[in-house]
Amino acid sequence: MMETLFSRLKPGLRLDLGSYTFEAEAIKEFARKFDPQPFHLDEDAAERSHFGKLCASGWHCCAIFMKLNVANGDAALRNATGWSGPLPERGPSPGLRDLKWRRPTYAGDTLSYSMTLKEARESQSRPGWGLLQSDIEATNQDSEIVMRFISTVFIRTD
Repeated sequence: MMETLFSRLKPGLRLDLGSYTFEAEAIKEFARKFDPQPFHLDEDAAERSHFGKLCASGWHCCAIFMKLNVANGDAALRNATGWSGPLPERGPSPGLRDLKWRRPTYAGDTLSYSMTLKEARESQSRPGWGLLQSDIEATNQDSEIVMRFISTVFIRTD
């Protein structure tokens, strides 16, 4: 039987997806489009809020995870598994759960994103497909966990 990438996906496998620095203008631009809260839009308003200074939307932190996952995920997967063959088709995500924003991301903070595999199992309802469940984590420059959630995605097993 031919080895597949799926057979190399074991719990504990970690993918480092890269880092992103949240600059004030990018925080405000995202907030204007998607999350127009005063503490994301204006330094003075942010100082008067419970955050104390300008901070990024939690959804901005999530969007940057997806940006880095798309940009760097394939290379990180190859690096972590040593896989050199074609990468299997990936399907939709049935969702995420347990999303937690543990601390604010302030202007100037740099978050590093990682994905650690919790489980890889064959789908019971879709032959030829598996489900990957991973812990997604973003840590700031002080190694503090800023965001965490559990993600599930379909992947071809053959």
